[in-house]
Amino acid sequence: MKDSRRDFLKKGVLAGVGALMIPELAKAVVHEQQSVSASKITLKKDAVILMQGDSITDAGRTHGNNSCNTQEQLGFGYSLYIATQLLAKYANKQLKIYNRGISGNKVFELRDRWEMECLAFQPDVLSILIGVNDYWHTLGGGYKGTAEIYENDYRALLKYTKEKSPNTQFVICEPFALTGGSAIENERWFPMFDEYRTIAKKLASEFKAVFVPFQSGFDAAMKQAPARYWAYDGVHPGLPGRQLMANMWLEATGL
Repeated sequence: MKDSRRDFLKKGVLAGVGALMIPELAKAVVHEQQSVSASKITLKKDAVILMQGDSITDAGRTHGNNSCNTQEQLGFGYSLYIATQLLAKYANKQLKIYNRGISGNKVFELRDRWEMECLAFQPDVLSILIGVNDYWHTLGGGYKGTAEIYENDYRALLKYTKEKSPNTQFVICEPFALTGGSAIENERWFPMFDEYRTIAKKLASEFKAVFVPFQSGFDAAMKQAPARYWAYDGVHPGLPGRQLMANMWLEATGL
């Protein structure tokens, strides 16, 4: 029965997603992108979940707020949407969910603040969405990075984290850019940006992490509504885009 369900959902994506609602779309895309043996997240009582990344994760959070499970420190983005569902579903586990995304960050900037804003939390689950600025800022921000630098920096960060916190479970999210968004010029973004997406997926496999295929999810969603419906500038999701991201994250992690 489970295999039949997976086949049905996969066919739904391949044949067109016009009839699928966000939860079903997220489920279909994740199952199409992941192997049957893909890693899933397990939660113990009092587990600490840490969301890390750039402005998409930051999403207007109050940086001075150090409490867990509050809207102020979670921000208004996909992290909040994930947290509300997890906290309601797993009330008996008393989860502690934090957001430490910072707008504009690239991988090396995560590393610069990693001791205090990651390792100090001793996270049981570490979710990272990073990469759009590693490419975007090369287009006019004066940054001289390359896909190779992104890969090397990202691998070093994950390796260091695993050495210092061997029991931390990784969730690596695919960086994305939506063609048709106001900030996305096809001739400047693609196919170059695709390298960064490929690297994130490769590192997820290398570190046995859960991989969340955000780009694939948005590509499928844009068969229902244009890019600016999901993320006006093609980078920062609006309300439906945040919900889609949350559904994909929860589906990919098995939570």
